[in-house]
Order: sequence, then structure tokens, then C-alpha cells
Amino acid sequence: MRAIVCTKYGTPDVLQLKEVEKPTPKDNEIRIKMHAAIVTPSDCAFRKADPFIVRLMYGLTRPKHAIFGVELAGEIDSVGKDVTSFKEGDRIFGISPAAFGTYAEYMCLPEDKPVSTAPANATFEEAAGVCDGGLTALIFLRDTAHIGRGQKVLINGASGSVGAYAVQLAKYFGAEVTGVCSAPNIAFVKSLGADQIIDYTKEDFTKNGQIYDVIFDAVGKRSFSQCKNSLTEHGVYLSTVPTLGIMLHMLWTSKIGSKKAKFTASGLQQNKENLAFLAELFEAGKIRSVIDRRYPLEQMAEAHRYVETGRKKGNVVITFEGLR
Repeated sequence: MRAIVCTKYGTPDVLQLKEVEKPTPKDNEIRIKMHAAIVTPSDCAFRKADPFIVRLMYGLTRPKHAIFGVELAGEIDSVGKDVTSFKEGDRIFGISPAAFGTYAEYMCLPEDKPVSTAPANATFEEAAGVCDGGLTALIFLRDTAHIGRGQKVLINGASGSVGAYAVQLAKYFGAEVTGVCSAPNIAFVKSLGADQIIDYTKEDFTKNGQIYDVIFDAVGKRSFSQCKNSLTEHGVYLSTVPTLGIMLHMLWTSKIGSKKAKFTASGLQQNKENLAFLAELFEAGKIRSVIDRRYPLEQMAEAHRYVETGRKKGNVVITFEGLR
């Protein structure tokens, strides 16, 4: 089978298309015939080993897992003898946050991992997209910030993959949503349900006098120190980027003051229930996928380069055309 293999850290050119052995599922595993994967800023961080904490977690001198990729959608083509919850032919979506592996035509996962039946009305590409921003936004807003009806929520980076789903989920949970983006994306963010839009090239939301119950920095561009005066008395600041600053502020605010700074490793907290919840919302038309660009597997390096521009709108999808 074909796979994108990365044996050293570096530029997108370290991503090489190679023929590797097709995996055989163990007794408790399913084998997935891949139809769609996602390239995320996190994938780029893993490839570059930047920040340095990546090396401590995933390999000091070279990647511990040579095949990257976390989000997936595909079809089960083989199951181990002990598998009971899936069968051949099932359409599934999910994530592989520990061992990665979605940058390949086939992959195996234990059936108890965060994999579930894909939304009935979603394409494989749409289903994979939900796994990207949707799962992350759900953990941050529902489980970390405990978002509630009537709260005022600001999403910084509202046109990105996490931000686009955060706007939709915040509206679903009954919040009043302000999206922060650039002028070309204003109409798009409004279409996701944002009540107000701030064009960050013209206005600094930390200096306009408005306050929010939750500020979700989905792109890691603003610090807690910059945002704290824009929080209500018991407001929560969330960041998806695990910088030293957010870690120190998390520790500090956990002991002192009523305003809190929070980060969470959302990928490691996912489960089948979260996937089923998002599938239900998708099927009911409460959320939709946002796909910016599609690249075939062999153009993985180009996909990484585009994601690194920071200008993507929603998801960047990898397709598996000519699957063997």
C-alpha cells in the first residue's frame, strides 16, 4: 500500500510517498480502508518538532511514528476475530491521537478507540472534517469551559478549522457568539451563525471595552494577559496552543483570582460518545463541515505548505484516489 512516511523532522520535503506493507488486524482490531484524512497545524508541528515538547512526547531525534495523521474517515475492510461492534463494510470516522497512522491507504485500530459510525448524510471528506475541528471545539467549549445558554463567547480565529466548528457548537449550546476573523472571511463566519463579527485588521477585541464569559483563542495568537480584562468576573480564557505562557497562567489562575486560563489535550480525551454526538448534530443539520482544499495523498507536502500559510478556511482534506 502507499503511505506518506516521515523518518526525520524538517520541512514538508521530509514527507515521502512510499510503498509499505499493508497491515493485518489483530484479534481486537479493525482495518480501515482510508477515504479521507486531514492535515492540521498540529501535523505541521509534529513534522517540524516545533515546539520542542513534540520531541519529548513523540521522539527526541526522529519521529517515533513514521506515518503521521490523526483524523480519518473510511470503510472497514477487515476485522479481527474478537471484534463485536463493527463489521466489514461499515462507514466509520474517528481519530488516532496516540499512534497516528492516517496518512496511509490502510490502517488498523483497536475497536475500542475513538472510532464510530460516520454520519449517514456525510461524505467521507465531510466526516473526516468533523473529526478535526469539531472534536477539539467540543472538548474546549463543553467540557473545559462548561459553556452555558446565554453566555457571551468570543472565538478568535473563527474561520479556521477549530474556530469554524466552535462558532457552530457555541450557537448550538445557546451562546451569543462573536467571531474574530479578517475581512474576506466575514460573510463565511456569519454563515456559521456568529451574532457579531470583529475584523481583527481594524479592531482589537481586547481594547474595545466588551467583556465575555468565554474567550476561545482557537489559533493561539493572543495571551491570557492580553485577554483577561475582556473577561467577565468568572470568565474563562481557552487556548489550543500549549505554550509555556498558557501553562504558567493555568497554574497561577488555578490558585489565584476568579478568571481562569485553560488548555487541554483534547485529542487524548476523545471517545466514541463524542463522535456519536457530533454525528447526530451533523445528521440533524445543526453543524456542517467546512472544507477549504483537497489534495491527493501524493501531494501531502503541498498540503502541509498550504496549512503552514495560516490562511486556510476550515479543513484541508487528503483524498485517496486510485486506492488499491
